[in-house]
Amino acid sequence: MAEITAALVKALRDKTDAGMMDCKKALNECNGDMDAAVKYLREKGIAKAAAKADRDAKEGVIRAAVAPCGCSGIILELNCETDFCAKGDKFQGLVNDVANALMDSKASTLEEALQVPMAEGSTEEYIKAMCSSIGENMALRKFARLTADGIGAVVSYIHMGGKVGVLLSIKAGKEETVKSDAFKALAKDLTLHIAAAAPKSVSSDSLDPAFVAEEQEIAKQQLIQEGKPEHLLEKILPGKLKALYAQSCLLNQVFVKDPAGKMTVEALLNQVGKELGDDISVASFVRYQLGA
Repeated sequence: MAEITAALVKALRDKTDAGMMDCKKALNECNGDMDAAVKYLREKGIAKAAAKADRDAKEGVIRAAVAPCGCSGIILELNCETDFCAKGDKFQGLVNDVANALMDSKASTLEEALQVPMAEGSTEEYIKAMCSSIGENMALRKFARLTADGIGAVVSYIHMGGKVGVLLSIKAGKEETVKSDAFKALAKDLTLHIAAAAPKSVSSDSLDPAFVAEEQEIAKQQLIQEGKPEHLLEKILPGKLKALYAQSCLLNQVFVKDPAGKMTVEALLNQVGKELGDDISVASFVRYQLGA
């Protein structure tokens, strides 16, 4: 039996907001396995979806850049140790240098981004060289590139001074649609929505099957804990799955700027598409939250 220390109990409480005694019991039941204890508490209905899930304590900034043609863009997270450093001119200059180099490169993954040539060798080497000048440890933690394949555009949005960033690839059927003010306004609204609503995928088809399976199992165990009979579970679970899609999938989410709180993002795309006489769809998106 693993030793259940006060520090371990506190760590579980920080993750779940559950009571100390509930956390201790969960850890005892799961032999000290933190992930299993989080799942145990959620199944018992004591903890919500990891309200304080693991997050790095690192500071830094999220930055995005889009090509003048609007056909491609990048997003990155560059970390440092303190918020004071993150707001400083030297660090901000470093972020600009890295973003410009990566925008001009063909890198599409973090591994490729770290090897892009800069003034001091590769991106990774350049950042390390700047550590002594700035006086803090720094690292490029995340990087992604999106392109508009065919007719469409890539747009970006940075929120809270670099705490949250969104890169979006949106498609259309006609070039004139992409040039229209309505299309540009829609694209901007979608980036704002993604920043606020934090969807996990574009649609239910692209949602991680492992995530869906785990959430279904947790919902099932919660229903059992509530005393629901086994023969009713199969009738109730589809509703739980629909709610999961409404929470996690961009197209199923209610558009954050809809005053009535009823229009989904999919309905919004259809509405604007109908107004412009075109088919508009979301190809992909990336959302970064600092330290998450």
